[in-house]
Amino acid sequence: MTDRRYTSLAITFHWLVAIGIILNLALTWIWPAVADDQVRPLIDLHKSVGITVLGLAIMRLLWRFAHKPPTLPTGYKAWEVRLSHWTHIALYVLIFAMPLSGWIMDSAWKDAATHPMFLFGVVEWPRIGFILALDPATKLAVHDGFGEAHDIIGKLVYGLVGLHILGALKHQFLDGTRELQRMWYTGTPE
Repeated sequence: MTDRRYTSLAITFHWLVAIGIILNLALTWIWPAVADDQVRPLIDLHKSVGITVLGLAIMRLLWRFAHKPPTLPTGYKAWEVRLSHWTHIALYVLIFAMPLSGWIMDSAWKDAATHPMFLFGVVEWPRIGFILALDPATKLAVHDGFGEAHDIIGKLVYGLVGLHILGALKHQFLDGTRELQRMWYTGTPE
């Protein structure tokens, strides 16, 4: 099994990104139900988690380029291998597109220049300068357009994550390939 397991660092990146995505999804469901004075802190947390996911995704991709993933179990059908491959590529693209579209939208927010963004309330995170400098009408169009893109990308991420989870569960429980052990800490030496 050890030649089919991901490394501990790859597993850590995987689960930290997954937790970030789940947390940000939960925040979008929570903020419509809270008092107005509590919405802004939740949105700021959402932005901080999104930027963190972007950083983790960059590190994960760099790690991935330097380390070959473990081999898939034998017996997978060709279409399953292709679907897995393309799902992973799409997830990587969307995991980058999601926070980038949010950052662009945030930079085009009408009050961005007067309301700095702080990562987890501590470190100021820069807005994208050339977007901040746009005229108000263009900035509004950028904000709305990237806001819509952010929403659509989010739905695609959740759909692909669902497909990813269903595929892993299918292989684990229907095919018996012990797929989940590839991405869990098992205490087995690498």
